[in-house]
Amino acid sequence: MPLIQEIIITTQNKDGSTQIAPMGIHMLNKHYLIKPFKPSKTHENLLNEGCAVINYTDDVRVYAGCLTEHYSWALCSAEIVECQRLKECLAHSELQVVSCDDDEVRPTFECKILHEQVHKPFKGFNRAQAAVIELAILVSRLGMIPDDKIKTEINYLKIAIDKTAGEREKEAWGWLSEKIEDHFKNNSTP
Repeated sequence: MPLIQEIIITTQNKDGSTQIAPMGIHMLNKHYLIKPFKPSKTHENLLNEGCAVINYTDDVRVYAGCLTEHYSWALCSAEIVECQRLKECLAHSELQVVSCDDDEVRPTFECKILHEQVHKPFKGFNRAQAAVIELAILVSRLGMIPDDKIKTEINYLKIAIDKTAGEREKEAWGWLSEKIEDHFKNNSTP
């Protein structure tokens, strides 16, 4: 099974705006495999535009923001593909779709790398950043995972937040926690 990397993917919407989405992608034989759910903007954009940008960032607020409607991230044009990228990303890869293996739930887009560029050095993740990414994944699965499991996971992940979080991680954790609390309130039985 290929390694899964958690990244931010940007694609171009029909109206020219940019779709920003966190996603786990696979690397296989120098090609990326992108598996968006149907229906989704990312799926639609990959079909229509045939390109995407993978953004590598250590700002976990972007992951949390995509799931909590905090989208105020600066963008700039990619070098080769007709798509925007995160202006403050550490590095990015510009991709072209070469094939699509259709599936009713999660089709697989095989993409080749057209261009890669490093913008800043990666200085490593702290435990709080990893905890925020894990919490973001849980938020993306609200309603699919039992609430008790989510609560158990939160209790464990909170240890890393309490011990190692900086301001960015605390902000992202807050956004995600609010989304989870709203989910619990709206789905509790009287």
